[in-house]
Amino acid sequence: MVSIELDILAKNNAYAAANRAYFDRHGILALNLVSSPGSGKTTLLVETLKRLGGRMPLAVIEGDQQTSNDADRIRATGVPAIQINTGKGCHLDGRMVGHALESLAPAGGSVLFIENVGNLVCPAAFDLGEAHKVVILSVTEGEDKPLKYPDMFAAADLMILAKTDLLPHLDLDVAAAMANARKVNPRIKALKVSARTGEGLDAWISWIEAARTMATTGA
Repeated sequence: MVSIELDILAKNNAYAAANRAYFDRHGILALNLVSSPGSGKTTLLVETLKRLGGRMPLAVIEGDQQTSNDADRIRATGVPAIQINTGKGCHLDGRMVGHALESLAPAGGSVLFIENVGNLVCPAAFDLGEAHKVVILSVTEGEDKPLKYPDMFAAADLMILAKTDLLPHLDLDVAAAMANARKVNPRIKALKVSARTGEGLDAWISWIEAARTMATTGA
């Protein structure tokens, strides 16, 4: 079993390396958005695309087990999107993303958002060639999630604490949630965001713009 797992990961890493080389050649910033189901990834992504529209080229790869609902929501913003349905699979992999790139063909200098299948376990182990994993933790999930699913938070460069407009109705300890993420990953950055009220969206957009500058200049 260990040998099979290592073989799968080795093959995936080869596809991911090819994707990364593609992104580097074209100055594309690829962000892998990961979370539990129902965290608000797609709502956050829609609001993000609305704010970034016109500033830079954008593209989206959507991952779900079934349906094209999320890709349809993305296309309604005017941003090109391609849907990957994984069937019984619980994550996207490097090969799937590579095939999607052939059809999507994002413009040079784009920000490519890869919305992974809702799952805090499987996507942590699979590199897609992205520059950064961004983990979204909704305030309804509890402050202990980083400790329960440490691999995902260890792999992420940024944690977005989402749906903060709900905090007045919950007992979530925000400071504990942030501290738990940093116990697992001392270098992780954290932002508090509400797609509904707009809280924190400017900081999130600024983070994307800074990351894109690094991707397009090779800094």
